[in-house]
Amino acid sequence: MTQHHDQEAFAKLVDRIGPEHAGQRMEMQAHYSALLLKGYHLHIHMEEFPAIAWLIKTLLKTTGIWPLAVKNTSQYRIVEHTVSIPHLPESFEGFRIVHLSDLHIEGMIDKGHALQAAMSRLQYDLCVMTGDFRFLTYGHYDKTLILMEELVKTLKAPYGVTGILGNHDWLEMVPGLERCGIRMLLNEAQSLEKGSDAIWLLGLDDVHYYETGDLEKTIRLAPTDAVRILLVHSPEIIPEASNAGMDLYLCGHSHGGQICLPGGNPIITHCRCPRSYKAGPWQYRSMQGYTSRGVGTSLFPIRLFCFPEIIIHTLTRAPQS
Repeated sequence: MTQHHDQEAFAKLVDRIGPEHAGQRMEMQAHYSALLLKGYHLHIHMEEFPAIAWLIKTLLKTTGIWPLAVKNTSQYRIVEHTVSIPHLPESFEGFRIVHLSDLHIEGMIDKGHALQAAMSRLQYDLCVMTGDFRFLTYGHYDKTLILMEELVKTLKAPYGVTGILGNHDWLEMVPGLERCGIRMLLNEAQSLEKGSDAIWLLGLDDVHYYETGDLEKTIRLAPTDAVRILLVHSPEIIPEASNAGMDLYLCGHSHGGQICLPGGNPIITHCRCPRSYKAGPWQYRSMQGYTSRGVGTSLFPIRLFCFPEIIIHTLTRAPQS
């Protein structure tokens, strides 16, 4: 019965996003998995290189840094970020959006309990998740869905939870994530309404590896004069989003480097964009943005000079100073 239900839910998803989009995603997923099985790594994910992983782990353990680096992964920083939008409807003044990215939840050392505790102390209206729910980039994801369901049950967001896929996620995960209580956007838009006022979330599929994000299609789904908040997994289409008139661009993917030099300077971020857009708040022309350092980790559950962060974006009509 469960298998039949999953097949039915996936068939509805294909109808919803269109067979061309679904077909391209599925074809690339199959091709990527085949390359991994044959031992080819044409698209780099650090966790797929055992020699690199062994070298980093050995170095950190030899120097005695390993225990601290592991402890850092659950030391969440709460970041308050104010976003000034002059044409914000008055009823949305002070609207708070909590932003989680790159959960890689089954790779968390405590399977998300510290994150749940941190979230329980916060007040917010909406939760958005900008991709990479699972740790690996291939294989089974049942554990990911179980842990995501546990997390979502603890969230208190009057306007719900909205998410997008990242480069670690598969299309087949979407029905399960939606059963967990996450409204997934795949080149789709969602209106948030207060009385007669509304602001819009626009969510793209992955633009980093699968390249199935379709900004041109998505922007047609929301009024051009409305406040439009774009959810993208990575900061790689910033100029295009600005040209399309987006007000706010929320993303992640980079982990802020995860392993950084003193001062927070990342060594590697795997983002095709200027360094200034790879972590924290930024502005591109009239569009504001934030690249999350993420709440999870890749390769190993370690962080150095780069703490995980939970960002609360507070919307205001006040003009920027």
